[in-house]
Amino acid sequence: MSKTAQPGNLSIGTLNENWTGDARFYEYSTAADPIGSGIISPIPVKEFPPDLHNSGATRIVKLDLSSELRTEYPATSPSLLAHFIRINAGDSITTHPNATSELYYVISGAGRTELNGKTISWKKGDFMTLPSGSNSRHTATEDTTIYYILDTPLLDYLGAKATEPRFTPVLFTAEEANAKLKEVTDAPDAHEKNRISILLNNRKFDQTLTITHVLWAMFGIVPVGANQAPHSHKSVALDFVAYAAPGTYTLVGDKIDPVTAKIIDPVRVDWETGKAFVTPPGLWHSHHNESGEPAYIIPIQDAGLQTYLRTLDIQFTFYDQEEEKPLP
Repeated sequence: MSKTAQPGNLSIGTLNENWTGDARFYEYSTAADPIGSGIISPIPVKEFPPDLHNSGATRIVKLDLSSELRTEYPATSPSLLAHFIRINAGDSITTHPNATSELYYVISGAGRTELNGKTISWKKGDFMTLPSGSNSRHTATEDTTIYYILDTPLLDYLGAKATEPRFTPVLFTAEEANAKLKEVTDAPDAHEKNRISILLNNRKFDQTLTITHVLWAMFGIVPVGANQAPHSHKSVALDFVAYAAPGTYTLVGDKIDPVTAKIIDPVRVDWETGKAFVTPPGLWHSHHNESGEPAYIIPIQDAGLQTYLRTLDIQFTFYDQEEEKPLP
């Protein structure tokens, strides 16, 4: 308490703060598993249609699930924020996020990115990664759409600023990505693989083998007639459908039938070219193609971070489609 102040005198007292106001205590079994008990908000299976980006004015569209995730900042998953970017021919958009990693996949069009006095030209099918501190201007020479992923929610949660670039900008060209995927697809043992795909890697991250130290990116094909065996992992997948004909879909669920090795009571997500969807962590999911054309999928995850933390926990089931029985 302060002493009584007298006219003309300055009185300095002691202010007693209550430092215990936010302290709480729980019996262990009531608080040890906020995920299993439902205390923490679940991550939904969510779909974002292509009409969010395939026409209209130049703009950036956040695929925001902050209300479902109960965050005070935009987020598509606890650590990542996905966007659709549309830039009409001759227009420009600037980006300068608080992020350690930016990933761009050019859905359509062509253009260039100017940053730090340098210019990177890109076109349909290219991937580009930019590090923290990138103050970029993106200009379209053709009508352009982009799938854009950031790790800003991770930094927002930590209350941190990204100040040190961990890599330099990298362009992964469509020609190289398609050639490598074709090589994998044409391999004699391709039919034996549960996933026919390639992973994109920056050589600086030679332990995690990921595209940045936080982000993981895959470019995969689901051949005609494929019924991929279910798998699961602890990272959230922000999936983008690069191309699919009607009859291609993903099944998602939390339980596997021990006899058939198939997902019990799954949620079905139908693919559509230009569509994005969220696959929650820890759930079993499988991709199926009952159309007459190959389909292409690009999942983006925070699996660089998960792998570094040794928590990814990827698991597979295997199923013999010809014999209709689980593989040993």
